Amino acid sequence: MVQILDGSACSKEILNDIKLKVAKMAKKPSLAVILVGEDPASQIYVRNKEKTAKELGFISKTFKMKENTSANELKDLILNLNLDEDTDAVLLQLPLPEHLCARDFIELINPRKDVDGFHPINTGRLMSNSNPYALSCTPKGIIRLLKKYNVEFEGKNAVVIGRSNMVGKPLAQMLLNENATVTVAHSKTRNLAQIASSADILISAAGVGGLIGKDFVKNGAIVVDVGIVRDENGKIKGDVNFEEVSQIASLITPVPGGVGPMTIAMLMENTLELSIKNAKF
Repeated sequence: MVQILDGSACSKEILNDIKLKVAKMAKKPSLAVILVGEDPASQIYVRNKEKTAKELGFISKTFKMKENTSANELKDLILNLNLDEDTDAVLLQLPLPEHLCARDFIELINPRKDVDGFHPINTGRLMSNSNPYALSCTPKGIIRLLKKYNVEFEGKNAVVIGRSNMVGKPLAQMLLNENATVTVAHSKTRNLAQIASSADILISAAGVGGLIGKDFVKNGAIVVDVGIVRDENGKIKGDVNFEEVSQIASLITPVPGGVGPMTIAMLMENTLELSIKNAKF
């Protein structure tokens, strides 16, 4: 019988613990979110982050900038937030409008305030297993969720489908740091189903609805679905054909209610941890 990896329940426990810790703090953690443009999905994400931050007792600041914001305007805002002693964590909501290069602005964020863990210093620290200031939220949430369900990583074959800087690459490194044997597959990978079906732990972050069917999964595998897409009826689904795969997996995440809530929880945990680290610095 398959067991559901309940990210909603796990995230609530983490957020409740954060709220209790924040209540005892004299200086409340402060999260600054920068939103450039009118992307509908980004606006929803930012509202949810702001709502959760305030519920936890954080100081939440959202900076909404116009679609035609210049590179200099965005640069000035980030540099000012870097210098602001009352801002512990800075999040630049992606994607940016086409005329702005995300990489350039991520590199401007002070790595000690880089709540997403995307700055090259933080990714470099992750790769060298030397204590990043913050870990990328979605991969961190996946590892935390699997540990909640007592998943053993050491010696296991883990296959990650997707090689993005936000999920695939940092997740592969985190799995390596947990002593798993890791294969990273992607859109150019040949014999994808064959490679995926060798996994003890299969994590798909391809963003292709229904990509992972039962032929991709070996009996008893642990399956984590990072993909979020909408079908022609507007219904949210993931990379994994849940009905098929849940018949043979031992553990599986639902979509929604799996990885998504854990990402938000890790963002809040990162904000708290940065506020503590920066106070000691």
